[in-house]
Amino acid sequence: MGLRLKFNLVLVVVFLAGFAAAGFVSRELLQANARDEVVRDARLMLEAALSVRSYTVDQIRPHLIKQLDDVFLPQTVPAFAATETINTLRKKYAEYSYKEATLNPTNPRDRTADWEADLVNRFRNHADVTEVVSERQSANGRSLFIARPIQITNAACLQCHNTAAEAPPTMIKIYGEANGFGWKHNEIVGAQIVSVPMEVPLAKAENAFHTFMLSLAGVFVAVFVVLNVMLSWLIVRPIRKMSESADRISTGDFGEPEFSERGGDEVAVLGSSFNRMRRSLEKAMQMIGEQ
Repeated sequence: MGLRLKFNLVLVVVFLAGFAAAGFVSRELLQANARDEVVRDARLMLEAALSVRSYTVDQIRPHLIKQLDDVFLPQTVPAFAATETINTLRKKYAEYSYKEATLNPTNPRDRTADWEADLVNRFRNHADVTEVVSERQSANGRSLFIARPIQITNAACLQCHNTAAEAPPTMIKIYGEANGFGWKHNEIVGAQIVSVPMEVPLAKAENAFHTFMLSLAGVFVAVFVVLNVMLSWLIVRPIRKMSESADRISTGDFGEPEFSERGGDEVAVLGSSFNRMRRSLEKAMQMIGEQ
């Protein structure tokens, strides 16, 4: 096995090990960064919904509450306002969603699906759980969701949700008496759930991964070629010349020119040593011939 082949085998083995390690680490890092990006988007969307809720409670509801006896305005309900605002956003970003999923809602559109009911019950059964971040497969593909409990901390909410008899007649006229009642103070009745698609960030991470790995492979090919050229020019070629010269000298042919001794690297030192050995051998052969 030649020196070049041994060198190339070692180089390829080292590269493959490094390539695999770099691929694993970079893929995990890019995927984690993509997920973090999705989580940030979901949190931003959730905070936007909470801001709309607060704005409705602080600045909209006080001005419209007096009309409750004459007409019920859903716009005064924080959950309605937040949902409508996000629905407007969804006209452009349909894959994003926001829902105030409730076990016993006044508005039927807020009723929990099976997986949402499981989340609400988890919040109800585990008081220490204040947020759930997880993934699920939706109709639009893989998505990440953030859920937070909806707890009745404001007793004013019970004005509409205690009993049908106590609720505003204008609300009963719209939604009926069957749903949205029997809520208790400090009870967890639902969950705010924001869903954000993961396909686009993950696809970007995958493209970045492929680009990185192709670039790494390109760099290796370039390094491989350069190292082989240098190996051939600086090491293999001089050593092959010395080997051929040694073969001819061993048969008594001393007509070979001496090797250049310029430079201070190992090949130059080897050439210098070879030249001294050649001169010594030539003198020894001359002395034998004179005898």
